[in-house]
Amino acid sequence: MSSLETLDLSHNHLLGEIPQSLSALNFLNHLSLSYNNFSGRIPSGDQLRTLTDPSIYEGNPSLCGFPLSTKCPGDDKPTTSGNLPVQDNDEDGNEKLGLYVSIALGFITGFWGVCGTLLVKKSWRHAYFRFFDDNKVKIIVAIAVKVARLRRRNL
Repeated sequence: MSSLETLDLSHNHLLGEIPQSLSALNFLNHLSLSYNNFSGRIPSGDQLRTLTDPSIYEGNPSLCGFPLSTKCPGDDKPTTSGNLPVQDNDEDGNEKLGLYVSIALGFITGFWGVCGTLLVKKSWRHAYFRFFDDNKVKIIVAIAVKVARLRRRNL
């Protein structure tokens, strides 16, 4: 039963809460629980979070929670049209700032770690450019051989 992909229990006059075990069906792609007498909070689980169509739960006026616009008692975070909770802008701004600062620091460290070393150590600078100069011919020859093979195949 754990590999169940489709489950249609609509129009069956079922009562009570939707079982939490329903969220453990990892392969569930299509679900219809409409027009029953379910009540309470829709179970939260990874798989049920992917099924965002409110019509899945249509005709169950006592249901609440995501993806429905009906809030459950005890829900304190505001929601936008029944979707995920709205995040505070301060938290989001701090996370973005931290991300940008860490990206900038990583770039500066990497760039100056390579370029600074090449500027300061003359022997490393010569070895670096000699390496690329020596391999330049090998790369050009390898590209020319590949192009010749492709041309030969297409003829």
